[in-house]
Amino acid sequence: MSKQPALVAIDLGAESCRVSLLHWRDGNAEIRMVRRFGNGPVERDGGFYWDLERICAELEAGLRQCAEMAPEGVASIGVAGWAVDYLRLGPDGKPLGPPHCYRDPRHAAAMEAVHTILPADRLYAQTGVQIQPINTVYQLYADKTAGVPASAPWVNLPEYILHWLGAPRVAEYTNATHTGLVDPETRQWAAEIFAALGLDLSAAPELVQPGTVLGPVRADLRRLPAFAETKLIAPACHDTASAIAGIPTQQGSWAYISSGTWSLVGVVDAKTHRSAEACTAGFTNLGAAGGRVLFHCGLVGMWLLRQCLNTWENTRGWEFGELIAEARKLPEPDTPLDLDDAGFVPPGDMPARMNRQRRSRGLPPLPEGCDAAPYYANLIFHSLAHRYAGVIREIEALTGKPIERIFVVGGGNRNEYLNALTEQATGLPVECCAAESSTLGNFALQWARLEQDSDGVGEAAIAARACKLIEIAMHA
Repeated sequence: MSKQPALVAIDLGAESCRVSLLHWRDGNAEIRMVRRFGNGPVERDGGFYWDLERICAELEAGLRQCAEMAPEGVASIGVAGWAVDYLRLGPDGKPLGPPHCYRDPRHAAAMEAVHTILPADRLYAQTGVQIQPINTVYQLYADKTAGVPASAPWVNLPEYILHWLGAPRVAEYTNATHTGLVDPETRQWAAEIFAALGLDLSAAPELVQPGTVLGPVRADLRRLPAFAETKLIAPACHDTASAIAGIPTQQGSWAYISSGTWSLVGVVDAKTHRSAEACTAGFTNLGAAGGRVLFHCGLVGMWLLRQCLNTWENTRGWEFGELIAEARKLPEPDTPLDLDDAGFVPPGDMPARMNRQRRSRGLPPLPEGCDAAPYYANLIFHSLAHRYAGVIREIEALTGKPIERIFVVGGGNRNEYLNALTEQATGLPVECCAAESSTLGNFALQWARLEQDSDGVGEAAIAARACKLIEIAMHA
């Protein structure tokens, strides 16, 4: 049995969540996914919410499995997940209700209302965050118009899970930047935005840096021997920041594509880019582990194909690997989709929306029905590769730096057909990192923090651990 305690990584995904365990064996790490469960928004009274009770029940079960599997004890637990969504808490620290999903239709009206007070260009110039209705700033304003007390404390979802596990209520910096409420110059909450919109700054959580130790797990978990000495650590709580922390290099000029429900195409830079051109092009500036900036553009990704299959109830029983193979046999589509179409963001009848866009351009619709899924997949893959190439060119123009290669992280990096189309469209070599790169980044940051005495972890320390963990994962 190893004498070095294990690590646990919780990764929250909009389609699936994972609990993973890192054991040490003779100085080497062994990473095991202990529990994975499906996730998705639940429709209720015309809105979309997350099933928090189910998420917490599944995570609890996964943690208890980890406790059984780690007699050597668990040194720390870190949580990363999707950004922007949050919970309001009552005086007892418990949620006032289920968290809204970022796809809830209420947020679009809130965005319009906010922009009558703070125009979009002014917000972007101050925060550098892409103008999207999903941003927390618009969600909080929607709460205000719905009569939710502005003083009700709130906490983003990954940090809520840490809070549920026993940590104080905090906002980890990489995740907080996605709210549209952080000033990247001061790296603090933008008090002027709170004041202008009538939001209560005292309801916002305390900002902490990636790698901050938040204390022990709650008492009932401490009664399990494996969790007796466990620390809760805020890694890079934004799953994209964790995934990019899992790329094992600091060398050269490279871009990343985080390929999953969303596709995020960008670079890690030393500074923000908040020009009018960057705003118009849909770029965002978010915190990265190690104190740098993720400068990227977000696009709908595998969400399109998943929604197509959901619409058809996947009556054909397509597996993604089978769909990719069948799509590869088809000719190149006549015209790529405009992936910036706002109609592609909400859940619903995606085949009809795709065909509506094609008809508006004078193009014939794709065949109907689940048997035609490869045609939709082929169009989606070609459209993504085409848009990736456009974003890469925009990044080079906005930053003034040429890009030499592309790293793909996330579950979508298993799509070899899309990777080949991306190489063809961009003219750049594409390298695949681990599919569960956010888990590796989560572990790398915990590991680096446990080996030093102060909060806040440097980029080089994270990259060194990520390098080692990638090597382990590739040879597992």
